[in-house]
Amino acid sequence: MMKVLHVAAEIFPLVKTGGLADVVGALPQALIAQDTDVRLLLPGLPAILDSLADLRGLCDIGPVFGAARVQLLQARMPGSQVPVYVVDAPYLFRRGGNPYQDSSGREWPDNTQRFALLGWVAAHLAAGELDPLWQPDILHAHDWHAAMACAYVANHPPTPARTVYTVHNLAYQGLFPREDFHFIGLLARFTATSALEFHGQLSFMKAGLKFADRVTTVSGSYAREIATAEFGCGLDGLIRSRGAAVRGILNGVDYDIWNPETDPGLAANYGADSLERKRLCKQALQQAFGLEARPDALLFGVVSRLTAQKGLDLVLGGITHLLELGCQLVVQGNGDPALEAAFTYAASIHPGQIAVRTAYDEALAHRVIAGSDALFVPSRFEPCGLTQLYALRYGCLPVVRCVGGLADTVVDASEANLQADRATGFSFRDASTTALSIAVDHAVALYAQPERWQQVQRRAMAQEFSWNVAAQAYLALYRELLPPRPA
Repeated sequence: MMKVLHVAAEIFPLVKTGGLADVVGALPQALIAQDTDVRLLLPGLPAILDSLADLRGLCDIGPVFGAARVQLLQARMPGSQVPVYVVDAPYLFRRGGNPYQDSSGREWPDNTQRFALLGWVAAHLAAGELDPLWQPDILHAHDWHAAMACAYVANHPPTPARTVYTVHNLAYQGLFPREDFHFIGLLARFTATSALEFHGQLSFMKAGLKFADRVTTVSGSYAREIATAEFGCGLDGLIRSRGAAVRGILNGVDYDIWNPETDPGLAANYGADSLERKRLCKQALQQAFGLEARPDALLFGVVSRLTAQKGLDLVLGGITHLLELGCQLVVQGNGDPALEAAFTYAASIHPGQIAVRTAYDEALAHRVIAGSDALFVPSRFEPCGLTQLYALRYGCLPVVRCVGGLADTVVDASEANLQADRATGFSFRDASTTALSIAVDHAVALYAQPERWQQVQRRAMAQEFSWNVAAQAYLALYRELLPPRPA
């Protein structure tokens, strides 16, 4: 049986700042379901240590990376049988805030050591030095927080495990002062431009891109885009140099959690054959957010981090046009203070038509998607996107910019696609309010044709983006890296 170690800084439902946590929470379970021996390695954050089941010590590592005491613990995920290793370093990990920032939003000054330690422990597990009873065939590191694992494996031959590195968002690179290099315990050659050096800094992202045996991104289109100057964040040359070692594997959805027929938090459960019950979810959402109780109004939702990447300034620019068409808008999310303030101000001058909740709330996200008719995802770039996948299953038609995973998952409701019964939402190309407003016009026109709107809803809800599909693709990639089994 193939053995795979996944390494990440967050996991749903214990610690989540974005879609990475959803992936790490679901992919290992999907791999286990396909007869793979999978374990996780996580940092000993308070929310993780407080939630894991059967927590027990495995070995003492000692004083490393500035921490006086480091232990490796074993546990399992609550509600599942997924085994977990935890790096328990109280000085580095047992603190408030989120995994990367303090409560005021400032990066932890010792993130170099914190996430170098996570990668270092992963590499030593891969070398068979920390758990005498289990050694992985594949070490799979997720995003810059775990990327150093690939450099430590390269620094620690011979390690039989092969490495896979997944880029969830190239824009967040894990950049640190070059002077921090002495903290991370690598040979001097790793400071070279051909290794971790990036414009005078250390790039943990480069550790994964350069040293992993295979690099994946979370959609096929994004894999192609990051090899271009427009989307490559200065790393496109390195990515192009990896050639066929870079692949795109689309993220999946956990349909046990995101299922309108069984979702316990909805005002009414519904399916493709009972779409009339979705109106009850819309009615409840309008009431909860103080919107006018208008079943005829096309209700747009936003469930997102409020950042420039997500293109939500385009929505702000199109609000006047949206309201002139008689539409409503619900926004749930937090992030950039300027965007939060702008949406809050718009709601204050358009009560009953616009409502905003500047907070992250997983349960509320389910209700917003179930109650909205359409969902804005107008990202400037989008590695995969998960909210549009959730929206598809809930019959909430996505309005997306045609980039990355959005381009791979949403089929525009053009007349040809409607005739062929392929349409699942609305898409536009230019990152402009004008282009978004044209897509809104298209949505409003289709909403005025209830039979055709429901046709698109049913096609959207029939889309299959389960983790089983993604797990099969990852297993095929892992098998490429392993020696063939003896006959």
